[in-house]
Amino acid sequence: MTYTAAACAGVLVAVVLDVSVLRTRLLFGRVFWCSYPIVFGFQLLSNGILTGRGVVLYNPADILGLRLVHAPVEDLAFGFALVLSTLSVWTRLRPRAGSPPGPGRSGPREPRP
Repeated sequence: MTYTAAACAGVLVAVVLDVSVLRTRLLFGRVFWCSYPIVFGFQLLSNGILTGRGVVLYNPADILGLRLVHAPVEDLAFGFALVLSTLSVWTRLRPRAGSPPGPGRSGPREPRP
């Protein structure tokens, strides 16, 4: 499997996880798209440094060859998939306001006298 195919598969899995499995639907919300450019900017910075200085190298036969700030577009796709899947899982697992605590979570503590 090429790096391009793996990146496409990663994005597809993250989207299906968000929309169909966990049903958090972050992709359809404005908050995700307003915050993602911040993550994207720092991803470009770190990938640009690592790939621009030759710390990380790619086989040209395994990537498309399109780069943004030295980073192959496949790296940006993997980063998107990682951020989306992490936020989807976190959103699904976090306790909701007003809901009873789940297993392993304690409720509000009473103040000690």
